[in-house]
Amino acid sequence: MGLKERLAELREEGLQEIKDSEDLKKINQVRVKMLGKKGPITNVLRGMRDLSAEERPKVGQFANKVRDELTAAIENKRAELEQAAMDAELEAETIDVTLPGTPVAQGEPHVIQQIIDQVVDLFVSMGYEVAVGDEVEQEVYNFEKLNLPKDHPARDMQDTFYVTPSVLMRTQTSPMQARMLEKHDFSQGPLKMISPGKVYRRDTDDATHSHQFNQIEGMVVGKHITMADLKGTLKVVAQSLFGDKLDVRLRPSYFPFTEPSVEADITCFNCMGKGCAICKHTGWIEVLGAGMVHPNVLRMSGVDPEEFGGFAFGLGPDRFAMLKYGVTDIRNFYQNDVRFLTQFDRKG
Repeated sequence: MGLKERLAELREEGLQEIKDSEDLKKINQVRVKMLGKKGPITNVLRGMRDLSAEERPKVGQFANKVRDELTAAIENKRAELEQAAMDAELEAETIDVTLPGTPVAQGEPHVIQQIIDQVVDLFVSMGYEVAVGDEVEQEVYNFEKLNLPKDHPARDMQDTFYVTPSVLMRTQTSPMQARMLEKHDFSQGPLKMISPGKVYRRDTDDATHSHQFNQIEGMVVGKHITMADLKGTLKVVAQSLFGDKLDVRLRPSYFPFTEPSVEADITCFNCMGKGCAICKHTGWIEVLGAGMVHPNVLRMSGVDPEEFGGFAFGLGPDRFAMLKYGVTDIRNFYQNDVRFLTQFDRKG
């Protein structure tokens, strides 16, 4: 078989393989096979040195024609396969723009924050100002200006995280009471304030206690403020959060920064007053401490207790959330289980 006939045979063989190629990988293999340096066309061309001077140009011209024809066929087939692959990909990724969008979950404030917001909104509506203090506080404001000197036994009631001997993680939000008393201008009217925030105590975590929790301290100081004003305020708070479902009672207590002092209890949500482990079989759960501001607290902040008096209270939003929603373990609020927390979404 002559070289020209062999080239014609390779052309037909190559065109058929190009036609049969079903993907880009296969067409690339055909290109390497037919047109590569070790391909059959190259091998045929090596035999041209044995041809006569008259035949050599004719065979060379025909070989170039075969090479160009195969090259063009390969490029056309490659373009066809690339377009087919793109069409298939576009078909697989087709988006129907008329379909409704995928719902995106909207975040909600934490249930404890919802309680805080509700309480803050209530007091703001009654003319109170909101004072937010630092969680790292000076000992003098956390204790001493609240009638708790260094040797006071009541300090044992609050096991404290100290940063330095005179700086600590606040055990209550009450320090803001002393700070606000120091700067308030009583010629402009009484001081009415609340201070929400996180507090810290070296406590053992259990169903009703945590080493980190929230408090909202409140205080009113002015002229002619009485225990009746305090009682009315606490009643408004209880009714705002719980309505008439649970009862509220006040009983005498002791706090170094108030005199006289009271504690507010609410009917146990778990047993409705019959007595259970949650309420320690009393039928009541303590949620709030209060009283009339101690004269020493006023005096140490530069306020004359002979002219001004007032009441103060401290409530726990965490406890209030337990009561409001019937949660028996306070730790559930802090374990970040979304299945638990989404039960309290406001939109629900």
